[in-house]
Amino acid sequence: MGRLNRGSESGMNNDLKLWKKKFFIIWTGQGISSLTSSIVQMAIIWYITNETHSAAALSFATLLGFLPQAVLGMFIGVFIDRYDKKKIMIYSDLCMSLLCVVLVISGMTGRIPMWLIFISLFLRSVGNAFYSPSLQATTPSIVPKGQLTKYAGYAQTFNSAATIASPALAAVLYTIFPLSSILMLDIIGAVLATITLAVVKIPKPMPEKDIKLNVFKETKEGYEAIRKVPGMRELFIIGALYAMIYFPIGTLYPLITMTYFNGSVGESGIVEMIFSAGTLTGSLLLGVGGEKIDKMKAVTGAITLYGLGTMITGLLSPESFLVFVVLSFFMGISVPFYFGVQTSIFQIKIDSKYLGRALSLMNSISMIAMPLGLVLSGMFAGTLGVEKWFLMSGIATLGIAILTMAMPALRHCSK
Repeated sequence: MGRLNRGSESGMNNDLKLWKKKFFIIWTGQGISSLTSSIVQMAIIWYITNETHSAAALSFATLLGFLPQAVLGMFIGVFIDRYDKKKIMIYSDLCMSLLCVVLVISGMTGRIPMWLIFISLFLRSVGNAFYSPSLQATTPSIVPKGQLTKYAGYAQTFNSAATIASPALAAVLYTIFPLSSILMLDIIGAVLATITLAVVKIPKPMPEKDIKLNVFKETKEGYEAIRKVPGMRELFIIGALYAMIYFPIGTLYPLITMTYFNGSVGESGIVEMIFSAGTLTGSLLLGVGGEKIDKMKAVTGAITLYGLGTMITGLLSPESFLVFVVLSFFMGISVPFYFGVQTSIFQIKIDSKYLGRALSLMNSISMIAMPLGLVLSGMFAGTLGVEKWFLMSGIATLGIAILTMAMPALRHCSK
């Protein structure tokens, strides 16, 4: 009997090591790919700025970067739920790296034309519309449900580490190498991410050979299935409202640093790195204690912390730059406790058959809400002053936190 128990325990330990090994192999590749993509993204922004000296060109590039994800996200979940997620991720990544190859070849023959960069940004956004929800929907097939929140923290850790390192590396590389050479990094990162995905066995969805693909019908079925899960509709509403504030405030960080606090480009970079350091800290904290936390309390607390930081920033004097830096760290801590926990709620609550549709829809809603927030921030920050907009956004964010606590249906999300 003792031998049987020891054999059973050994099997359980092997299973535990196996799924953990799968998770960290995949996310090591994702971390490297995230680092190289962040470096390339910053280099492209600087290239567009140097070539055009136009805010309109940067705005257009930003639009191209999110518009396909916003529109396609409403329907792409059907393909993610129906087909092999591993293949979707590999094909998407290879197609995006192929776009970089085209830009590299163009750069070798002369300067990269702006129209080619814009087309590349648009098509990369299409690739990301397939890639990101597929990656998020893959995690529950590897990680046990009771560990999803904890490992959402570890996943955020890889991304946060890449975000911290990328600005400094991008600045050094951009001063030494042409854009075409820096783009090679993204190709290397994509290849490494593809290799880590290829060597890991990921469960495939059950084939539906007798059922013909009907995108609109299956999209509607997915939305109906999501709506029937208690609290999901309310979580989508909170996500859309929060996206309208969170993303525009992020774009205004350099502006408030350099205009209101009279900082330099270097100081703006420091603020971004401190915020990312806070995100890394929050990710590690979530990784350590994620399975023990009350999920909706964590989400509400994250919104509250971000709202307080934003509101207090709006009340600071122009001489209080160091206080703003400290606040940025704590605002960064809130990020994984909102986005990481929110993702784990979807992964736990939504049937795997509809998970791709749920995650791509949430991404789509965020992408649609973001430009609305950007329009509002552009109107009011320019008229009232960027610090006043931070104050108003902070108050509005605290209102979202109160609304989150006031919705009884959201309590189901913690169970």
